[in-house]
Amino acid sequence: MSAHTNPDRLLSPDEATDHIRGAGSAPVTLIEYGDFECPSCFQAHAALKIMLPHFDRQLRFVFRHFPLREIHPHAELAAEAAEAAGAQGKFWPMYELLFEHQQHLKEKHLLDYAGQVGLNLPRFQNEMNDHVYLQRVQEYMQGGQHLGVRGTPAFYVNGVFTDVSFGLQHLHEAIDKVLLAA
Repeated sequence: MSAHTNPDRLLSPDEATDHIRGAGSAPVTLIEYGDFECPSCFQAHAALKIMLPHFDRQLRFVFRHFPLREIHPHAELAAEAAEAAGAQGKFWPMYELLFEHQQHLKEKHLLDYAGQVGLNLPRFQNEMNDHVYLQRVQEYMQGGQHLGVRGTPAFYVNGVFTDVSFGLQHLHEAIDKVLLAA
């Protein structure tokens, strides 16, 4: 993604690079820029575990990495681990483990989680040692920066930024509003 990337393109999920739950035909697309070490993202994750089944086929969820390296020293490596798991078809199980064990995101823990989700461990270790997915994580961050993301979690409901700094109920309401208008 270049500095001249079109914001509309950034707000449209890309089947080739994004991690997506839900059908492309869903009337609502929810994009989150998140950080596995962020306490607010952990709270959002808990809320999403309720919201996603509630909205079921009406909602498509996209997760993109936005590790806040300055305050969360393990977030970027955790994002790389999630990408390495995704390369083996296990992004979502790794995503769950990383949030469940948010206080334990050091390299040794990530290897343990890779084993728990059934990854090919030699491949995982090699890709992590070579930082194979660092560029992809950084591209997500650049895309978020281009959109004006400064903190996490940052949510977009059908391309519109939804401020959840005063509670995740705002997210639920924004989704309801789009569904009522559809």
